[in-house]
Amino acid sequence: MSAIELSGIGKHYGAVRAVNGIDLVVGQGQFVTILGPSGSGKTTLLNLIAGLIEPSAGRIHIGGRDVTALPAAQRNVGLVFQSYALFPHMTVFGNVAFPLRVRGLPHAGIDRRVADVLRLVRLSGLEHRKPHQLSGGQQQRVALARAIVFEPAVLLLDEPLAALDRKLREEVRAELRRLQRTVGITTVLVTHDQDEALSLSDSIVVLNDGEVQQTGPPHETYLHPANRFVADFLGTANLFEGELHAAGTGMALRLAGGQTLPVAATAGPEGRRVWALLRPERILLRDDEDGDGLPATVIESVYHGQLVRYQLRLADGREIVAIAADIVPRFQPDSPVWATWRPEDLWVVPDEPRSASIPRAGARNDEGAVATPI
Repeated sequence: MSAIELSGIGKHYGAVRAVNGIDLVVGQGQFVTILGPSGSGKTTLLNLIAGLIEPSAGRIHIGGRDVTALPAAQRNVGLVFQSYALFPHMTVFGNVAFPLRVRGLPHAGIDRRVADVLRLVRLSGLEHRKPHQLSGGQQQRVALARAIVFEPAVLLLDEPLAALDRKLREEVRAELRRLQRTVGITTVLVTHDQDEALSLSDSIVVLNDGEVQQTGPPHETYLHPANRFVADFLGTANLFEGELHAAGTGMALRLAGGQTLPVAATAGPEGRRVWALLRPERILLRDDEDGDGLPATVIESVYHGQLVRYQLRLADGREIVAIAADIVPRFQPDSPVWATWRPEDLWVVPDEPRSASIPRAGARNDEGAVATPI
């Protein structure tokens, strides 16, 4: 049984389609992230699942039960907001116990369950503190504990780490993934943070203009985007336009300037005009010519500690980015370099999404789409 199933879900505000004809299936125990730019409809979609707003079209099933017409309190979902929404006058224990008290559980059961969950989120011993006496990371864990203490069918997270500084966000991110795996609860996260999406998720749902552009595992979505929007939106994209031509036993992309770039042999029919994606970390830089590739000049090198980001200018004037795991920058500005890569790392972006269940960017389809298992 799927944990969440959306069938033709839409939310319209007059002529504005915030969410448009989405079909989606989330499997039991999965961690799924909804990712997209501002205004893409990701928070609206989460609120529809939670029951905070009503859909204009479609049906919502949670745990096999049709909950489309049910209010949030009857959907058995835990929800964590960006602000955490803790009760400032209550202690940690009181905040976590609140959902159980509302449900009328006996005191002994409440005490036992709260103690178990606080131990799970590593907050044992802080039961009597109030929110203002906690760090941001501790407050976030209290909010998580309150959301799972009543054992909901689904956990919904709306930008829960956005208020934390970078180091703390990375620490809590690891805690969140550990907690989700330990409890085994189906989790849907909404975020604009691509690092969060790639590092936490079993599957990513990319939205744009209220429609699904692609669903799939993080590595598949990142390396093999279904269309140009996903390629350009997710991570840094070096995009080349050209025509496909046979090259020996493989295929090559011929650019307008006449250069040929090796691509995967299965890239497509010869003569087709396409866009091809090359991720920065797939580029290998050398100080001498080495087989297929492109000559370039270093414009800038930026040291990030774990890696170096190189801005390069090609012979035709276009700029690309290369990322290398260098301890220190190997190439300085104005240095000539040779950029090369494996043919399979130059991904020819499909003209259309590769699954019939993923709507084409800009398409309007309110009915009849096939659900997308992820």
